[in-house]
Amino acid sequence: MAANATVFRAELQVSDMDRNYYATHALTLARHPSETDERLMVRLLAFALHADERLEFARGAAGDDEPDLWRKSLGGEIELWIDVGQPDESRIRKACGRAGQVVVLNYHGRAADLWWDRVRPRLERCRNLTVIDVDAETVAELAAIADRGMRLQCMVQDGQAEIYGEGGSIAVRQSRRT
Repeated sequence: MAANATVFRAELQVSDMDRNYYATHALTLARHPSETDERLMVRLLAFALHADERLEFARGAAGDDEPDLWRKSLGGEIELWIDVGQPDESRIRKACGRAGQVVVLNYHGRAADLWWDRVRPRLERCRNLTVIDVDAETVAELAAIADRGMRLQCMVQDGQAEIYGEGGSIAVRQSRRT
């Protein structure tokens, strides 16, 4: 964990009917002092949307050669690389060469559209890339429930996700760009 990081713990119950994946995960997230609650919760959302017993948080922004989350095969190959935010297009191209599948969760509203318009022409050849735009209002709602000890549930059905916490539910508004 990063020096002076704030530790968040989350018990995340995932019911993903699209993938027939049902599990409860005890997660520990380190929030770097420069990281916002919004980014922390989008990382948690990324985990919920791609939950797997081998999916784990990596060094992300703290390391140039690691994503925010990844899933490796038993042989050590990177099966899934997940970055949050608006990574540099050269980082994305490099990730597409190293991983079987690359996902970027983009979440900065209008700035997200501008970023995608700028990098899309250079990323069109990356067939293993998926960009998911998470609606700014969804991100704000997620940040509002950020707590150092969270108990959350995520239900995914027909491509739609909903997060349930102690204060209610949040419909995850997202769109995919491939």
